[in-house]
Amino acid sequence: MSSVAVRTSARRKGVGLGLVAWILGIVFFLPIAWMALTSFHSETDAAKNPPAFGASLTLDGYRDFFGTGGGASPWPALANSVVASVASTLFVLVLALPAAYALSLRPVKKWTDVLFFFLSTKMLPVVAGLLPIYLFAKNTDMLDNIWLLVILYTSMNLPIAVWMMQSFLAEVPVAIIEAARVDGARLPTILTRVVAPIALPGIAATSLICFIFSWNELLFARVLTGVVAETAPVFLTGFITSQGLFLAKVCAASLVISLPVLAAGFAAQDKLVQGLSLGAVK
Repeated sequence: MSSVAVRTSARRKGVGLGLVAWILGIVFFLPIAWMALTSFHSETDAAKNPPAFGASLTLDGYRDFFGTGGGASPWPALANSVVASVASTLFVLVLALPAAYALSLRPVKKWTDVLFFFLSTKMLPVVAGLLPIYLFAKNTDMLDNIWLLVILYTSMNLPIAVWMMQSFLAEVPVAIIEAARVDGARLPTILTRVVAPIALPGIAATSLICFIFSWNELLFARVLTGVVAETAPVFLTGFITSQGLFLAKVCAASLVISLPVLAAGFAAQDKLVQGLSLGAVK
């Protein structure tokens, strides 16, 4: 086969793969686009079956969500979600970085067994630990406390963070660390000024995943919070009442609550791709 034929075949294959990727992207994007469109419809038009594609647009769903019509304000719940997600992610990074460093760059015996133990903690069904955690929170007067969620989210995300960052830190050249030791750098300096900048894509990927897990968590937040520490997902479930499902308002609320995660993913997309690629290539 000539080189021209080979290049033509490769070009056709690339076009075909690109077309498939575009089709899959559109398929995955359609539900989000439909949710966004429904959020701008009135409740009557949103509930029609089949859907009213040409219905008039309105901001009533967003007004209801933000409480301008006399309903509850979502800002306290959004603020609680930000505090719980950001604080727990920061705590996870502070704890996971030294642990991953020890498992990847220091001689630890049976480090694979340690990693499996970390990963095995994620195999426990969350609902199995709900009752003892609730009783503990009740006896310590921690119910409806945002810092209880911070502690829970930190403990829940720490195993997966250590497991991910270990593979990222394994790619850090040992010679650079040894050179830093020769220059007199201690462990905190090595972690913050040598290891962290090199493994920044992996740290960014881990941070984003932990942030998403914390932001989306519902079960513990639903059971352990009330009014003071209510998070955004719990606030969203309050729109489903015995009076019915207010579809336009739910779509508006879902879109607004999803924006922080989408914004974080968009801002860290280059680091996320580099980090996931770094962890996959050995």
